[in-house]
Amino acid sequence: MSFSSNIKEEISKVNNLKNKEVLEAEFLGYILTGNTTNNDEFLEFVTENEFNIERFYKILFNLEIEYEPSMRGKVFVATIYKSKKVEQFMKLKINNDIEVRKAIVKGAFLGAGSVTDPTKQYHLEIIFEEKSNAEYVLNICSLFGVTLKILENKGKIYLYIKDGEEISKFLALLGSNKGVLAFEDVRVTKEIKNNVNRLVNCETANLNKIVNASVNQINDIKLIQKLKKFEELPDYLKEIAMLRIEHPDASLKLLGEMLENPIGKSGVNHRLQKIHEIAEGLKMRK
Repeated sequence: MSFSSNIKEEISKVNNLKNKEVLEAEFLGYILTGNTTNNDEFLEFVTENEFNIERFYKILFNLEIEYEPSMRGKVFVATIYKSKKVEQFMKLKINNDIEVRKAIVKGAFLGAGSVTDPTKQYHLEIIFEEKSNAEYVLNICSLFGVTLKILENKGKIYLYIKDGEEISKFLALLGSNKGVLAFEDVRVTKEIKNNVNRLVNCETANLNKIVNASVNQINDIKLIQKLKKFEELPDYLKEIAMLRIEHPDASLKLLGEMLENPIGKSGVNHRLQKIHEIAEGLKMRK
């Protein structure tokens, strides 16, 4: 079963079916989405997800809304003929109750939402036909500190999240405790791996920089030796030159500590730069 189906299974089994106000809000969330057709005579909700339809049937039953269940191939269909009661629910005025607002978001996600397996990528979306419906759900989510973005594509409206932390907050808003734990487990593991890779890349870059600099320094020293000018160098330059040849992988700091009279990194760099200038001067005379 997919990660998305696991989330829907968990939140569809929440036993709050006696709270009529919350159920009315969840019903509204379902019918706001792109999986519901709304015309003058009926509402028609379609889905391939068994948890979506099972929860929707329970809501309709407990709200005493008449409906006809059917199948179209592998697609579940719930046909609801318009009545005064249905029209009333569709015009539901949402109060400031936290659970009622959460129920709308929950219904919208169950109705036409999905979340990708976080081991593959971070992506959550809910599909709508009407932009005003998408904005309505987006604004409710923002009240709970969850940020979604809106996109219009090929006649559909998408509310979506691609940020791991925001998806985790959205799942918490739905009441999917198991989902949050599973998602965070993957997210933390991925972040640790990414941090390790960044550190390794940084260390590799630093090591390459040290190696490249060392190779250039050793080439300068060997050139001076080849041209029989090494013995003409001052003792302090000969000392650092020999240490560099003997310890090609050593950092400037470590080379400075190896000197008979230790000096700092900048002092070592100054001496090696002096050797480089001498080598460059000798090249000009060749």
